[in-house]
Amino acid sequence: MKVILQHKLFDPGQLINRFQCNLENVGAVVNFTGIVRNNKALNLIKLHIEHYPEMTKRSLEEIQLLSKKRWNLKDSLIIHRYGDLKLNEPIMMVITAADHRQDAFSAANFLMDYLKSRAPFWKKEFTNDGSEWVLSRIEDENSLSRW
Repeated sequence: MKVILQHKLFDPGQLINRFQCNLENVGAVVNFTGIVRNNKALNLIKLHIEHYPEMTKRSLEEIQLLSKKRWNLKDSLIIHRYGDLKLNEPIMMVITAADHRQDAFSAANFLMDYLKSRAPFWKKEFTNDGSEWVLSRIEDENSLSRW
């Protein structure tokens, strides 16, 4: 199990291949990559993400450990970027491995819901009109209620 917080761009395919090479006797690997999308006004220049490194890493490691216990994961990887990100670049990725697909899918969904609603990251959109902090969405908060 590993959490990576980094500024630099990553290659999702390369991460999946590296992750799978280290696995033995698993039946399922699930992955999800979040990508910088344009805003509703279609004028996003960049997305800026801030965090407190120790707090963020500790928080993600705790939720990762909880997911392992709850779904009997063999392994998982969370990678999340910070700093300035451009349109269509990957923001984050979750990979889970388990004996059975349902555990891998459920754990990945749980981790993604946590990252979207509770992980200590702050996002700011920069547009031609200026900048604005991204507010939390009720839909993201409601997604946590299923867990």
